[in-house]
Amino acid sequence: MKFLAKLLVTATLFLSYLGIAQETLPIYQDYLSDNVYLVHPAAAGVGECGKLRLTARSQWLGIDNAPQLQTLSFHAKVSNESKAGYGAILFNDKNGYHSQKGVQGTYAYHLELERGKTFNQLSFGLSLSAVQNEVDQSSFTSFDPEVQQIIQSDFYFNADFGIGYHLGGFSSYFTVKNIFLTAKNSLSSEFDALNLRNYIIGGGYFFGNADKFQFEPSLMFQYKDQTGEKTADLNFKVYKKLGNSQLWAALSYRSTFDGNSFEEANYVSPILGINHKRFMFSYTYTKQLNNIVFADGGFHQISLGLNVFCRTKRLSACPNINGQMF
Repeated sequence: MKFLAKLLVTATLFLSYLGIAQETLPIYQDYLSDNVYLVHPAAAGVGECGKLRLTARSQWLGIDNAPQLQTLSFHAKVSNESKAGYGAILFNDKNGYHSQKGVQGTYAYHLELERGKTFNQLSFGLSLSAVQNEVDQSSFTSFDPEVQQIIQSDFYFNADFGIGYHLGGFSSYFTVKNIFLTAKNSLSSEFDALNLRNYIIGGGYFFGNADKFQFEPSLMFQYKDQTGEKTADLNFKVYKKLGNSQLWAALSYRSTFDGNSFEEANYVSPILGINHKRFMFSYTYTKQLNNIVFADGGFHQISLGLNVFCRTKRLSACPNINGQMF
């Protein structure tokens, strides 16, 4: 049975590479650990602090060549008075025999729509990325050599564009990923345009009593243009302030539907985190709920964060804006 499980994982990862390997960065529940910038370029420099975030994700423990992902990101405003923000992401994504390493740079612009007692801001962001693809073909000797050549891709370029809007405790984003993705064809040494556009819309609302409990329900919806696959996330976070620290917990439910997969995928992800002064730590465990799963080990992720260049809070807003514990 163990051999059969490994065979199924290998076959699935190999076939999935043909269709989605050129997607820049996988979208998991990272954004719930005060890391919205990983998904939405308009979030670069959106808050009162510059944010440094490190994530490490491991899937299907005990299975050889299981997916691994590491990301390092930073974003901030250019200056206290500037409306411009910037950001950068480094990532290493290994999925079976395929891996990709990439770098992404972002420019964002933030417009304050009013200067009253309520935080009211419209944001725009554009990200450009370059990714190096690698495929370990040493184990593919039993496959058709022509197939080996077709799936090779040396590197590719990509771009994402997004809009964000914040009003008090309300936050919302709309992002189009993989706008003009081009991949290098190893057979012709030319660049081919691919349609892997992914449309993402998300929103949430933050409310409650700072001396007791605060809450933040949110949702995120994705639509992949080429396959018609739809993914919905339903999330709920609870915050509790304790002195200079803030404890928080989240529960996320993800479901994919109307895609080309043989079974709709359903995941539940409990998350535990703590913000202490300018530091953040969180742990995420993801469990697949389907009847057919590759392993029972689940998905494990750790996120570490540091807030820098912080300014004094001006107006009440969601944690994505005022995530600093002073």
